[in-house]
Amino acid sequence: MLHRIIFGSLCCVALAVPSCLLPNKKPAENDAVQAKLALMDVDEAFAETCTAKGLKDAYLNFIDSNGVMLRTDALPLAGADAVDYIIGLQDTGFVMSWKPTEAHIAESGELGYTYGIYKIVPSVADTVLYGNYVTIWKKQNDGKWKFILQSNNEGIGSDEP
Repeated sequence: MLHRIIFGSLCCVALAVPSCLLPNKKPAENDAVQAKLALMDVDEAFAETCTAKGLKDAYLNFIDSNGVMLRTDALPLAGADAVDYIIGLQDTGFVMSWKPTEAHIAESGELGYTYGIYKIVPSVADTVLYGNYVTIWKKQNDGKWKFILQSNNEGIGSDEP
């Protein structure tokens, strides 16, 4: 009888100890929050590059090779056409900046989107223009995010939101 009690106690300890040594898994919810914050960081880096180096440099560094740009009063530009358009941009007459308000990531972790408010400060005008934007992102094979669709909506006024 004593042997059964000792054997039973040892079995319980043997089963319990390894489970204590296993690393704690984060709930999927925490992973989703971290992924969302990481994508917002990417969008903020995109905006910082735009402010520091200009719209052309930022867009060329963050567009996917098949990226699409939706522009006001113009047909969409995709892939090489979008890149050619960006290369031809004259971005010295203004500074554009933005801040993401929100981000969402697909459960698969390979697609996401950000949206927020952008600001354009022309170098020759005494005004500031604001608008909304949405950017759809795709995670590349190397783990970096590139945008696959970018669209702006002009006209939320010239007063800071």
